[in-house]
Amino acid sequence: MKNKKILSLILVLALVATILTGCNTKERDEQIVQTGDITQETEANQDNRQEVEEYGITITDETVSFIDGRGEEVTLKKNPERVVVIYNSYLDIWMRNGGKIVGKIEESVGQAPIEGTEDAEIVGSLGSISAEKILSLEPDLVILISTQKSQMELVPILEENNIPFIAMEYYVKEDYFKLARLFSALNEREDLYEENVLKVKQEIESIIDKSPKDKEYKVLIMMASAKSVTARGSDSTVGEMLQDLHTINIADYSNDALSTSNFSIEKILEEDPDFIFVQTTGSDMDKVMERLKEDVESNPAWSSLSAVKNNRYIILPKDLYMFKPNHRYAEAYEGLAKILYPDVFK
Repeated sequence: MKNKKILSLILVLALVATILTGCNTKERDEQIVQTGDITQETEANQDNRQEVEEYGITITDETVSFIDGRGEEVTLKKNPERVVVIYNSYLDIWMRNGGKIVGKIEESVGQAPIEGTEDAEIVGSLGSISAEKILSLEPDLVILISTQKSQMELVPILEENNIPFIAMEYYVKEDYFKLARLFSALNEREDLYEENVLKVKQEIESIIDKSPKDKEYKVLIMMASAKSVTARGSDSTVGEMLQDLHTINIADYSNDALSTSNFSIEKILEEDPDFIFVQTTGSDMDKVMERLKEDVESNPAWSSLSAVKNNRYIILPKDLYMFKPNHRYAEAYEGLAKILYPDVFK
C-alpha cells in the first residue's frame, strides 16, 4: 500500500513537471517571437535613420548636417519654406535644386534674372543689404557667402533672432558640387542632384580625359576692371579649369610678381605665355577696355608676345567665366578646351 502511494506521488510530480516544461517552452517560444519582432522593428528603424554622407554633408530623414565656411558644424531641418538668398550665384544653385524663396538681392549688372524668383522681395544689393528687410520676411533660412565681410556682419543679427543660416565659400568646382549636394538634400530632390552634380561631374571628367597632356601650354589669366589689371593663379575658378586642362599658369611660380596685388609686364614678357585669357568685371566695359589699353596694350613690347601674335589673346564671356558657371561647368570647360585644342574639340 505504501509503495502504491509513493508510485502515485511520483506520477503526479512527473505530470506537473511535464506541464511546467510545456509552459516554459511556450513562454520561451513567445519570447523568441517577440524578440524577433523587436529585432525586425529595430532594424527597420535603423534603416529609416540611415545616414548618407557626401562632400562632408550628413543626410538623415529629417536633417542635413555640414561644416560651414566658418568651420562651424550646422544642422538644418529639411524643406525650409521661407528662404532668403543674398548671393545670386547661390540663388541660382538653390533654385535649380528644388528651392523656393521669399527674398533675394538685386542682380549684378550683366547678370540675367534667375527663373522662378520674379515675385521675391528685394532685400538690397550685393554691397548694401537691409537686415531689417530680411527680418521682416520672417525667414526660416538665410543663405549667404562666408567670404564677404558685409554679409558675415549679418550673422550676429540672424543668431540673435534665432534664424537658421548657411554661410559657405565658393572658389572652385568642388565648392559648387558641395553646395548643390547640400541644397538638393535640404529640398529632398535627389533627381536634381543627379542632374546638377553627378551628370555635370561626369561630363567634366570626360573633357579633361580627352584633353592632350603633352602640349603643356603656358597661360596667363588677367582680371581687368575699370580701375586695375591683375593676374589670377590656379586657385581661382578659371585657373582651376585651365590647370585641369593640362596647362601651366605662369602666375603660379612668379614669386608674387603676378597676383591679385601685383602685375609685372616684365615677368609676362619673360615667360611669353602661349595663351592670355582676360576676365572682365564691372558695368562699364568701355572703361575696362581703356584700362587694358593703358596698363597693358600700350607697352611697345606687348605685341611681341606669342599669344598676341598668334591671336591667342582672348577676352572671356562673363556669363561663364566671370559669374560662377554652376550647372554650366561642363560647358565652361568645353569652351576653354576648344580654344586650347581646336583639333581635338571641334
